[in-house]
Amino acid sequence: MSKLLSMKSAIPMALMVSVSFGLSATTSFAQGIKAIGQHKDWTSYSYTENGHKVCFMNSVPKKAEGKYKKRGDIYLVVSHRTGEKRWDEISIQTGYSYRPDSQATLSVGKSSYKFFTAGDSAWAYTQEDDQKVIKAMIKGSNLIVRGVSGRGTKTKDTYSLSGFSAAYRAINQACGKK
Repeated sequence: MSKLLSMKSAIPMALMVSVSFGLSATTSFAQGIKAIGQHKDWTSYSYTENGHKVCFMNSVPKKAEGKYKKRGDIYLVVSHRTGEKRWDEISIQTGYSYRPDSQATLSVGKSSYKFFTAGDSAWAYTQEDDQKVIKAMIKGSNLIVRGVSGRGTKTKDTYSLSGFSAAYRAINQACGKK
């Protein structure tokens, strides 16, 4: 499945995450999202889109570093989209527009993974990459995302993985992933 196709779901995902953080969104859309649970530093949710269940989990960084004056919302999402048979899709929202043609680097322990960027978001290049990162996240204690803004500002966001495994099990169960 092409990541460009995945990017088409990025706008609804961004809206969905905005709702989960209490930001502006339409009331009818907000009412469709159901919290599955809070799992330490991660929260799991589900909703129905075009008759198919979507399950996702998200977290915000414990620490955001960089020499910037203004930065928007920062979060990491793992989603399952049953209608499209897409599982384990990781997306990163950085709160700024990435430098064009740049990559974000996601690190868990001693392993690093390159993500492609578009606008203020980043994704793994393949579903296999997503799955490798998920396996590392289950075993890890924290995750670091590094990127460079369109203005050349380098950022480093550190996420806790406390509760990640429980949240991941919750979205797997809610969306019927085995």
